[in-house]
Amino acid sequence: MKKTNLLILLIALLFAPVINAQEHYDAVITGHVVSKGEHIPFVNIYLEGTNYGTATDVTGHYMLVDLPLGEYTLVAKMVGYKQGKKKVLLKDGETIEVKFDLEEDVIHMDEVVITGTKTFKRQTESAVIVNVLDNKTIDKVAAQTISESLSFQPGLRMETDCQTCNYTQLRMNGLGGAYSQILINSRAVFSPLTGLYGLEQLPTEMVERIEVVRGGASALYGSSAIGGTVNIITKLPQRNSYEVTSNNSIIGSDALDYNVRATLTALSQKRNAGMVLYAFHRDRDAYDHNSDNFSELPEIKNNSFGLNSFFQLDEDQKIEANFSSTYEYRYGGEMIEGPAYLAKQSEERTHNVIMGGIDYTYTPGLRTSVVAYSAGQYTKRDHFTGIAPDGGDELQNYNNAPPYGHSKNYTYQFGAQLNHAVNDFVGAGTNIFTFGAEFVSDDVYDEIEAYDYLIDQRSNNFGTFIQSDWSLTRKTTLLAGIRADKHNFVDNLILNPRVSLLLKPNLNTQLRFSWSTGFRAPQAFDADMHIAFAGGGIQTIQLANDLEEERSQSLSASLNWDRPSENHIYGFTIEGFYTQLKDAFIIEEIGTDDSGNSVLEKRNGGKSKVYGATFEARTNVNRKLQIEAGITLQKSSYGEEVAWSEELPGTKDYLRTPEAYGYYTLSWTPMQRFSAALSGVYTGTMLVPHYGLAGDPGTIEQDVLFESPDFMETNIKLAYTFELKRIDSSIELFGGFTNLFDDFQDDFDSGKNRDSGYVYGPSKPRSVFFGVKLFN
Repeated sequence: MKKTNLLILLIALLFAPVINAQEHYDAVITGHVVSKGEHIPFVNIYLEGTNYGTATDVTGHYMLVDLPLGEYTLVAKMVGYKQGKKKVLLKDGETIEVKFDLEEDVIHMDEVVITGTKTFKRQTESAVIVNVLDNKTIDKVAAQTISESLSFQPGLRMETDCQTCNYTQLRMNGLGGAYSQILINSRAVFSPLTGLYGLEQLPTEMVERIEVVRGGASALYGSSAIGGTVNIITKLPQRNSYEVTSNNSIIGSDALDYNVRATLTALSQKRNAGMVLYAFHRDRDAYDHNSDNFSELPEIKNNSFGLNSFFQLDEDQKIEANFSSTYEYRYGGEMIEGPAYLAKQSEERTHNVIMGGIDYTYTPGLRTSVVAYSAGQYTKRDHFTGIAPDGGDELQNYNNAPPYGHSKNYTYQFGAQLNHAVNDFVGAGTNIFTFGAEFVSDDVYDEIEAYDYLIDQRSNNFGTFIQSDWSLTRKTTLLAGIRADKHNFVDNLILNPRVSLLLKPNLNTQLRFSWSTGFRAPQAFDADMHIAFAGGGIQTIQLANDLEEERSQSLSASLNWDRPSENHIYGFTIEGFYTQLKDAFIIEEIGTDDSGNSVLEKRNGGKSKVYGATFEARTNVNRKLQIEAGITLQKSSYGEEVAWSEELPGTKDYLRTPEAYGYYTLSWTPMQRFSAALSGVYTGTMLVPHYGLAGDPGTIEQDVLFESPDFMETNIKLAYTFELKRIDSSIELFGGFTNLFDDFQDDFDSGKNRDSGYVYGPSKPRSVFFGVKLFN
């Protein structure tokens, strides 16, 4: 009954907006915006706390009319520049002139972020450390999908986990993918099933920026966000514009990867409504690295499109809506023509994914805001995972009933949030209180009848949260909150308190400390839903009958320092982290099924701990040379040995978890039209399980725990832009290499009995790319 009442309230908030009558006066502001003596077009100009706004025209000038009377703050905002603010006093019948001279923001030291607190905060003011990956950095590293871009953030590592289908997972601070929460516009629509391939299916064309919170210090997000939160924020219109990009790659020596992506932005004349439309097409050939006619990179065909929009109903009310549709076909294994079941070994996936969401925001005053939101996704997947017997009746039976499967997945979320600021709270600064409740439901059905394989799982979680973001002084902020979750797979209500403290001893320095708790429900997560090939058959994961929830406690401390000068900016961040897991989930081999296929079981395995440190540095020299780099050193271990194979003793070390990994990006812009970017990803040594099959020449004789070598993937991109003044547009020609020195795994298994999980290092070999971008 309580859930029904909450749903009725949310619907009422969404569809019963308050209409406020506005009284207009003849107050006018005119002016222009320049930077380094040159006028800047398309800069957003608005009165802070209202919906009165416009943008500079192509000459850098603007005019605002019919403005309310009184004292306001006028804001000039443009991506790539530091925000400008000026106080204005508006009187009836008067016209005032306000000019802005903006400074370029080359490192974004104080960008406005929302992920830490679900309210707009500057990075230096947030008690939770938030890293931002903007679309400029994504462009520098030539990333086509979100998966390809996330390695260029401190503490993050993208891992490829299957030689046949290349499913990926994001690891944060040494923890596996299921310990991190992936959000789209702050909404949890990434389910365990979509998490398998979703980050590689989503194009970077939809992204405005990606905000990363390492650790679970904020109480506003799901209890399972133990490793951290990645919030993919989609583009909203800033001006009327278009952009079309074609990128062509040659992987290795012969596999082609072609994609074209486009964005169209439309904004109403009054700037109170707008829409961004984007489309993405990709066609990639399968790639065979060891010449055994079995692919190491699967064939991919992707067609995606979507829209993001906003509607400012009046000064106090705003609606934001987004929608996307993705079709992807993926095939890996023996490279033959014809149906997948005719291959000796193959995986085939056809995904149709629809995602969407809508947010309603009501801001009756400067101190209070109410947000009601809903989001959801639907995935339909047809798939095949099979390894053909050598011949005889077994092969005939296999061909008569090949192991095709089908999946359906629904995820939806409803929620509401109230933010209220209390000035001079108990005589010590402003406190922003956040109250909220949300319901998340995920329904997964995944079946392969031939293997007697079935996952029929519906998880429901109702959560409430309260958080206090208290600016005790100008130098001290305390963020404290508690989250209560009732999960249908857990017997009792679980409370998770979380606390963070921000200290600013001076203008350039921030110290942060945090403590948080969390849990993961005893359910199947993304990696559990992947079927692998090993030991001449398939390998599946099942949940133990007595599986209990996993609990966590995390501590972190960080020092952030940045020093700007007239021509240079440089800074660094040092962070230490420690996470302890109780009843940690482990996966052990327990034998084979009636068909001889390997079975792994997920169990509770006592305590586990992950600890380490991340160091990142950044500098910009004379606004022409910019360098960013990060390295993570960490250790992950279980309290007791885990028997990953029946043939060998167990190990306490986490598998597939390097103790060192990092990245760097270097961009050089000696002139406005030319740019060069050098980037790299480092992956240290790690323990990789390698399952063997005795007597098969394509694999090893028995199971081995292999220590992989370290890798350094080096990328380079060059770009030159030509102005097309006649059509008010520009064209950019670009090209370069990914994994320039071909530092790639060279000991893959071969043939149909290969261990598909024996894959490590960079996701692809040396590739050359070239393309063209037309934009205005």
